[in-house]
Amino acid sequence: MSEQLVVVSKIKKYIKAKAGMNTSSTAFEELTKIVEFEIEKAIKSAENENRKTVMDRDFNHDREF
Repeated sequence: MSEQLVVVSKIKKYIKAKAGMNTSSTAFEELTKIVEFEIEKAIKSAENENRKTVMDRDFNHDREF
């Protein structure tokens, strides 16, 4: 398992406030994988534009909530 990149207490609090649900410990492992994947995509986007700085535009904003 890689280093955890999400703040567990804040995610638990957010889910509880939004949906009144509890959060299993395994959810954080998967969420970390999602964050790592998105970061890797953003890094590649910045590299493709010959930048050394990852910016907000490097993350895909075409998502529905």
